[in-house]
Amino acid sequence: MTSTRVRRFHRDGLTFPVQDHGPVQGPAVVLLHGFPQDHSSWSAVVPELHRRGLRTLAPDQRGYARGNSPRDRRAYRLPTLAGDVLALLDEARLPSAHLVGHDWGGAVAWHLAGTSARVHSVTIVSTPHPRALAWSMTHSRQAWASSYMAFFQVPGLPERVLVRRLSRLFDRSGLPPEAAATYLRKFSAPQDLTGPLNWYRAAPVDRSHTPSSAVPTTYLWGNLDFALQRAAAGRTARHVDADYRYIELAGGHWLPETHPRAVAREIVHQVASSPT
Repeated sequence: MTSTRVRRFHRDGLTFPVQDHGPVQGPAVVLLHGFPQDHSSWSAVVPELHRRGLRTLAPDQRGYARGNSPRDRRAYRLPTLAGDVLALLDEARLPSAHLVGHDWGGAVAWHLAGTSARVHSVTIVSTPHPRALAWSMTHSRQAWASSYMAFFQVPGLPERVLVRRLSRLFDRSGLPPEAAATYLRKFSAPQDLTGPLNWYRAAPVDRSHTPSSAVPTTYLWGNLDFALQRAAAGRTARHVDADYRYIELAGGHWLPETHPRAVAREIVHQVASSPT
């Protein structure tokens, strides 16, 4: 089966835009962005991946494009989000791929690493394994760091508050101004944030279980991350049943934008060292 370029794919009546670049027959790497970002979060990472012969497919995930933002929070449960990634592989005629995920994209990658035979390896940026994160809620300051998630459950109000505070949030958390400007344009109105916030709103109704990763795994964590604490990062190793590398960087939450060379280097290493 010959792989093909993908500019968009369809699932559940939704349309997902995709940035598909690099050598079409090179090892395929799917890049899954976080909140509140889009495919452009990987813009500084992909040139190095292409130079090393890798193909990159970066979708705007569910809720992040005009054609793929259902309003029902149940449409954002992890198995559904993972199914979107598998639909992308189907559209590209790829039997399997390497996954890279940041923030919520990391949660999707973790889920697929434990449930799908179509994953060669995962490189997770910032996001601890979900079971490590759950443990840390009662064994560290993680519950305090994640307290904003309770506010995000309120219908309507978080959109109106967050759209006014995004600029300050990005500035205080160390996101580079160029990336911040891109996201501020994308999320300029409250309704633009409903899809992204529905990822959080789906959590209370999502009863899916994320097994341990069954594939070679690299986990990068920034030791100044305001949202994801050290306790969960350190415990993540317990939830990988394969080769595992933990990389701690001197940085915050937005590692694809602030540390693109380090992120690219570890992706290349993981792809090169993983059996295909």
